[in-house]
Formats: sequence, structure tokens, C-alpha cells
Amino acid sequence: MKNKYICEKHMNMRKTFIYVIILAAVVSLLSRCGTPLSLTTWKNPDVKAQVSKVAVMPLFEKLEYLKPFEQSVVSRFNSHGLKAIGSLEFLNPAIRYEINDIKKKCDSLGVDAILLFIYEGVDKTDNYIPPTTYYNGYYGGYGGYWGGGYWGGGFYGATMTTGGYWATTAVFNLTAKLYVKGSKDPMWTGALRITDPTHIDETGYMVGGTIYADWKKENLIKFASKK
Repeated sequence: MKNKYICEKHMNMRKTFIYVIILAAVVSLLSRCGTPLSLTTWKNPDVKAQVSKVAVMPLFEKLEYLKPFEQSVVSRFNSHGLKAIGSLEFLNPAIRYEINDIKKKCDSLGVDAILLFIYEGVDKTDNYIPPTTYYNGYYGGYGGYWGGGYWGGGFYGATMTTGGYWATTAVFNLTAKLYVKGSKDPMWTGALRITDPTHIDETGYMVGGTIYADWKKENLIKFASKK
């Protein structure tokens, strides 16, 4: 019975120790992350319209960035009921088009608005993550019980320290402009700041959701009537 009791204590202590490590890692990660995405918008008071089908056009130089970002934004719009199409579905990225040719293609597809994304650059800052010591009283109480033997009186010790290093934060800046049919000026403009993006497709999906929510709030979307 004693050996069984010791084994159970051993397993419980190991599980709690692992939990503390995971918790500390999460706290450390959160301490270095700000808001992943911010959006500041402006609505043109002189352009009054609603959009029902949007062509998404990121003006990125590299196709490996443009394609997944565009597809994710389109997917997010469509998932909310806003019809959207990506530029790569009707334009060849190897060809330079005149603006009138693009308009004609959009008209033929029933598109009444174009959403442009312009890359404005990246801001990088270095931040020092100070060391933080966590106290684990649960294990501290077992130091004497185990007599400082195999457990070492502290391998599952009373304190644990994280941090004490420099971390670089990268904020990517994008400008989004929504042009509606018949207007030379954008109806809506959004300034996007994206902190430490890791996957371009996930970033595009998040951007699409954020923009959709703002358009819905501003009543810029014309949904198809339900029959």
C-alpha cells in the first residue's frame, strides 16, 4: 500500500509540474504579444453605395504572398454571405493590364466593388522580457517529506524563472481601399496593423473577418434578398 501511495504521489506531482511549466510558457508568450490585428477606418461621406460582389486585389510583389492572402480573404467574405472573387481567378499575374480592361472584366463577372490591399512596410521594435519567478508551494511542501532523496529536495522545487531575454516584434502595415463602381475615389479606407504574423493564409482570413465586421457595422453590404 505504501508503494502504491508513493507512486500515486509521484504521478500527481509530475502532472502538476508539467502544468506549471505550460502555464509559465503561456504567460511568457502573452507577455510579449500585443493585439494581433488593429484596423482604423475612414468612410467617404461623398460616396454612398452598398456592395454585393467584391473583387479582392492585393498589390503584393510576390505571388507566394499574394495568392494565399487573397484566397483567405475571399473565403472569409464568402463564408459570411458576401460574394467575393480573387484577382487571380480572372487576371494573369504575368500580364500588366490597363485599368479599363480590369473594369470590363469585373463588369462581366457582376462585380460592383474592388478591394485593394497595399503593403506599406514593416515596423520592428526590440523589447526586453524581464525574468519572472513563479512560486510553486505545492511541491515545496514535499521537500521534507521525501527527505531530499531521489527528488533532490528541489527538482520539483519551489520556484521557477522565465524570461530574461530580448524579443523582436514586427508590425506589418497594410492599407485597404474599397472602390465601388462609378466612383474614382475610395468609398472606404482601412489602415491595418498586424503584429507578428506567422502564416499568410491565417492572416488573410483574420483580415477578411475584421473588414467584413466593419463593413457590416457601417451598412456597406447589400445582401441578396431571401426568397
